[in-house]
Amino acid sequence: MLGSTHGTLTTDFRARVEACGETPRAAVHSSAAPSADDAVPVDVSGRPLHADVPDLDRFFRPESVAVVGASDAEGRPNTGITRQLIAWAARVGARIHPVHPTRPAVFGLACHASVADLPEQVDLAVLLVSDPLPVIEELADTKVRFAVAFASGFAETGDAGAAAQERLGAAVRRSGLRLLGPNTNLNAFQAFRDDLDGPAIALITQSGHQGRPVYTLQELGIRLSHWAPTGNEADLETSDFISYFAEQPEVGAIACYVEGLKDGRSFLLAADRAARNGVPVVAVKVGRTETGARTAASHTGKLTGADTVVDAAMRQFGVIRVDGLDELQDTAALLARARRPRADGVVVYSISGGTGAHFSDLATEAGLTLPTLSQAKQDELHQWIPPYLSVANPVDNGGHPVGDWRGRKIIDAILADPSVGVLICPITGPFPPMSDRLAQDLADAAEQTDKLICVIWGSPLGTEDAYRTTLLGSSRVATFRTFGNCITAVRAYLGHHRFTTGYRSPFEDAPRLPSPSYRKAQALMRPGQQLSEHAAKQLLRAYGIRVPREQLVTSAAAAVRAAGLVGYPVVMKASGPQLGHKTELGLVKIGLTSASQIRDAYRELTDIARYENVPLDGILVCQMVERGVEMVVGVTHDDLFGPTVTVGLGGVLVEVLHDAAVRVPPFGEEQARAMLAELRGHALLEGVRGAPPADVDALVEVVLRVQRMALELGDELAELDVNPLMVLPRGQGAVALDALAVCR
Repeated sequence: MLGSTHGTLTTDFRARVEACGETPRAAVHSSAAPSADDAVPVDVSGRPLHADVPDLDRFFRPESVAVVGASDAEGRPNTGITRQLIAWAARVGARIHPVHPTRPAVFGLACHASVADLPEQVDLAVLLVSDPLPVIEELADTKVRFAVAFASGFAETGDAGAAAQERLGAAVRRSGLRLLGPNTNLNAFQAFRDDLDGPAIALITQSGHQGRPVYTLQELGIRLSHWAPTGNEADLETSDFISYFAEQPEVGAIACYVEGLKDGRSFLLAADRAARNGVPVVAVKVGRTETGARTAASHTGKLTGADTVVDAAMRQFGVIRVDGLDELQDTAALLARARRPRADGVVVYSISGGTGAHFSDLATEAGLTLPTLSQAKQDELHQWIPPYLSVANPVDNGGHPVGDWRGRKIIDAILADPSVGVLICPITGPFPPMSDRLAQDLADAAEQTDKLICVIWGSPLGTEDAYRTTLLGSSRVATFRTFGNCITAVRAYLGHHRFTTGYRSPFEDAPRLPSPSYRKAQALMRPGQQLSEHAAKQLLRAYGIRVPREQLVTSAAAAVRAAGLVGYPVVMKASGPQLGHKTELGLVKIGLTSASQIRDAYRELTDIARYENVPLDGILVCQMVERGVEMVVGVTHDDLFGPTVTVGLGGVLVEVLHDAAVRVPPFGEEQARAMLAELRGHALLEGVRGAPPADVDALVEVVLRVQRMALELGDELAELDVNPLMVLPRGQGAVALDALAVCR
């Protein structure tokens, strides 16, 4: 871990930031939420484009606190909580007012019978009662700004509890106060060490116990500034705290344990605010598997969302998703404290060739860039390292040079290389005095460089002085216990800074007004119905998406005339509002080249439709498009995030390979191209086995037009499936050969 130094937080932090040529966030961004008179910008569907930042200063630093249900009777649960709240109030300088209907005093403090009897307006009311609803209604008249409800038995228990939570939330909205909980705990009132400086971690958890590893980082010198245990989120939610923490100048990173998101849009707006402010958000999100999702729902009473969409949305807005609590603590600690990288190159430096090779394999496979050092740099290193050892990267010193003056020379020479941004030194086990001298040289070098130095201390004991004192005592060395956590954290560190450099919020370019296409599309929508292929293609045409030449006919003679106009060879397909997969029913005929084939196909298609009892609006006679890469582009409606856009390999491959990428609108061309790069089969678009490269620009344009459709039609469009979208050779465009659309 990155260790601690002592001193004045704000002054020292600002000085270090300014010394690096950066401006503290507080000088750039205001933490004040828009006033009630300010018009909140919305997109074309009426959804907000900016996160509302709640003013939580008086929640975390209240001047006066009421404890409703306070007790000093030994053996009662409320007694321990009251005692802890009194101690916390003393630490933050708050006046505390116990409230209990039958007690004249609690722990020597005058007790009030009800909240109406409080001697002053309080900032925060802590509710130690089994049913907080009546108290919330009383608090509405006292102008209390914040309340915390510990009570359980709400949405986490089922339908009846969910209904009770909805009543509680409605009362909170009427009251004008903000509520943390219910089903929360005392984590917000923990004691934080005040002898640590530097950028801090702000912690958000829906299960308090899961935040303990991050909280314990303080014992390793990592500062913690806030802890928000959100519980069931009847009112205040994870997104509110992300938005607030992203505006606090002392917060270097936000660490989250998330079981369920209350509202996907709010989460993305909060993540966007953090990205604009350059504040990394690291999250463990439960629900990757069906079992995990089911468990999370039973615990917090909220949707977990389709995990593929959650994962894509997090990456899209720069949220760093990790799997384990150990990864959460190590990654958040590194991101909170490390300076901006000067280069993306990673050099692995070790006293063992085997260790260096092993770590380098893992790092390269994880996507880290390990540049080959220049010949001049290698020659320089060979002044101190025997010539038979490889120093190209990884750098193997053979062991002996670290025991004397040569060790520091080697480290300084590596750090001086402009291609190097990170030096990683895996020490698989203590080997005094070599490892002691190496650890000290690394710590000393870290104090004199603006580049990141990471050490993996592999000893299972962790009691060695080189580890406990030298490495953990350094404010500049990032120390890890495992290869995997180091790689995860460094990858996140470099990725975060790439993402936020020049970051432009996608919400800035979100359409504010409907396009002419929307008015055309509205006339085609049929609420609660699935459109026929013909109608779905008209919807695509309305948004400028190319479809084949085709005509809808209702007789064999008309089909023959249509084929002449469309041009042979043709495809004939049944078209009807209840038809999904036509091929399985034999309702598609391809490669027809004569009038007789057209007439036979028409009779066969209509006979099958009658036999299957499938109503038709006609038979489509379509231009046959053969040469290209089959893709799928679609829209689905996610319970958390609303409309989402998917692109992947199309045709039958979509059901076999499940090779697709997802984004949540709004997004721009860069994200559309990133979706294609994520596909395992993206090489098909580049041209394989003699095939010409596909028209990727046209494919990107279709994705963006489908996104516009998803934004404008919003809840009106439940599903859109353009499959296959035939992407023709470069310069020839893309053609939607089939389409399915379902209206809500």
